[in-house]
Amino acid sequence: MKTSESEYRVEMTGISKCFGVVKVLENVNIKVKPGEIHALLGENGAGKSTLIKILSGVHPKDSGKIVLNGKEINPKNPHEGQVLGISVVYQELSLVNDLSVAENIYLHKLGSRKFWMNWKKITQDAQELIDSLGFKIDASAKVRSLSIVQKQVVEIAKALSEDTKVLVLDEPTTVFDPTDIKKLFENLFKLKEKGISIIYISHHLDEIFKIADSVTVLRDGVDTGSMAVSDTNKDGVIRLMIGRELKDLFPVRDVKIGEVPILEVKNLTAKNTLVHDVSFSVRPGEVLGIAGLGGSGRTETAKLIFGADKKKSGTLILNGKEIKTKSPVDAAGHQIGFVSEDRKEEGVFLPLSIRRNISVTNFDSISSKLGFINVDNEYKKVLGLIEKLNIKTPNSEINVKNLSGGNQQKVALAKWLSIDSKVIFIDEPTRGVDVGAKIEIYKLINEVAKKGVGVVVISSDMPEIMGISDRILVMHKGTFYGELQKDQFSEENILRYSIGEPLKQ
Repeated sequence: MKTSESEYRVEMTGISKCFGVVKVLENVNIKVKPGEIHALLGENGAGKSTLIKILSGVHPKDSGKIVLNGKEINPKNPHEGQVLGISVVYQELSLVNDLSVAENIYLHKLGSRKFWMNWKKITQDAQELIDSLGFKIDASAKVRSLSIVQKQVVEIAKALSEDTKVLVLDEPTTVFDPTDIKKLFENLFKLKEKGISIIYISHHLDEIFKIADSVTVLRDGVDTGSMAVSDTNKDGVIRLMIGRELKDLFPVRDVKIGEVPILEVKNLTAKNTLVHDVSFSVRPGEVLGIAGLGGSGRTETAKLIFGADKKKSGTLILNGKEIKTKSPVDAAGHQIGFVSEDRKEEGVFLPLSIRRNISVTNFDSISSKLGFINVDNEYKKVLGLIEKLNIKTPNSEINVKNLSGGNQQKVALAKWLSIDSKVIFIDEPTRGVDVGAKIEIYKLINEVAKKGVGVVVISSDMPEIMGISDRILVMHKGTFYGELQKDQFSEENILRYSIGEPLKQ
């Protein structure tokens, strides 16, 4: 190992990486000081994840040098990276659902004792760690029972349970509401004071300018610049990310909205979740936003309508007729679609091709009367959707796991467009998606609405939900507390309804 004097905790210089003939990184440089929050930005596919995986030992570099605390390192696997003090919280969660929160947090220690484990002490330590982060999660609960926000917190706690010198956070706030984001930022500032270096990956530029000290931008595998955050602005960062100016993030809504509701929900109450007495309607061509704090019941409401959760009481009326959705199959049969917030677990089949993912909801229209799939018809429909949604892929047979997050999200949406859905629920539509892909998804939502589809968007991103919605309903403790028309849209009004407070007069 070579030793050098340096003011930096981490120095990655001249990093290059190819997968086969595809060059992913070329001569990339990033330097992070102790006690610094360093933002790593770039569009999906820019090389951010590959760079972090090289740092943590997931992938070997082809060339370049990594220096940690003045010593050159070459971690051969993630365990070696963790021993060196490099902890990564990836965007795609990696928890074991059937283990408890405590077991997941201290998974790396479960084999360290020859005879027995002090389970009481492990659970107690895990509870103290989570409590110190300011979140209410039972350390003895099975991970399977947690919300996606709670799972994200457990991932962060797991990273902090080790002797961390460098903490990498990949899109940590995509499912957090403003209150949770504030708690996370407070924790990051505490870690910064302890001298921990933080590499923060996010597509939310507002966050970068709130918490980061410096920023490095990647575009197409090349670093286009590193600078102090105080020396740049959003336009400057976007220019480095996409190589052009970004004028309008949210497309103009110019859609004729129908008079008669396409879907009416009356007094809907769940069997096993907090959702109760939920009533609302969505009209053809309308983009209806659903806002609220984490745990308010937004996702659970969508799953209840889609038949993924069990209903206790209530009525669904589609195009004037009452329908039953006892399962997702029932909902799909009534042309109701649901794009989950959790792409990895519920949105797409990662090991399957794009073609099979898109076709899975629509076998009837691509099959003969005898039940055989008409391959020509299938390819025609799939290729049409790939082109329409601008899914970046060389062909339809690429496995979805090999696509960027933005393109995976488009595939998740495509499978519901393939059945000509009448109503589509989209939960966190741009979670983990770069600024360029966000615009494409917003335009796509507009196009879907123009065809007379009722679009219901659930989002924790308040600028997003205000930018794309015609009307916003706000949930509080399992039911709708208030409704906001376009001229009432503001972060303050959404937050007031979210916490159960009336609007200021």
